[in-house]
Amino acid sequence: MNFSSKLLEDAVAEFSKLPGIGQKTALRLVLHMLNRDKEEVQRFSHAITKLRNEIQFCETCHNISDQQVCEICSSHRRDHSMICVVEDTRDVMAIENTNQYNGVYHVLGGLISPMDGIGPTDLQVDSLIERLKDGTVKEIIFALSATMEGDTTIFYLHKKVKQFNINISTIARGIAFGGELEYVDEITLGRSIVTRVPYENSISG
Repeated sequence: MNFSSKLLEDAVAEFSKLPGIGQKTALRLVLHMLNRDKEEVQRFSHAITKLRNEIQFCETCHNISDQQVCEICSSHRRDHSMICVVEDTRDVMAIENTNQYNGVYHVLGGLISPMDGIGPTDLQVDSLIERLKDGTVKEIIFALSATMEGDTTIFYLHKKVKQFNINISTIARGIAFGGELEYVDEITLGRSIVTRVPYENSISG
């Protein structure tokens, strides 16, 4: 693609680094920004810079947060005896949108994937185990994507947490194998949490 400006070319190159954005879409976005008021573009730039510089991860559950402890973990209205284990922040948002869950979360930060060189030590597993040691938690819900990586991660985590006297369940598989939680509709996802099943039943069935 030929550009009439090096500045334009550099901006398109940066936008095209975003997931799912090709050069043509990047060019369209850059030209759109050029047509906006300078103040509007500056607000956009400032918001992204502020996000990158000031965002934190909750020291309890590792969800993205504005404070050291996120609003969910610090809320007295949440059921802290129930932890929903998810892959990333997008899954927390998806489950919260169902309005069917009132416990807290634990964000792993990925899934075990030997093909991609991701092992248990690359995930937030140790901090999950630490959360179980004081006896407050009565149930863990594995809400991971119905993929080979998701199932591998659940199998590993189950072996780590079964030593504790807690219920271990997984979301009901109304979600097709290979499905990512963030793309599941809210009704299906909400129902899968409400109708969760003991983990042993999910692997025997």
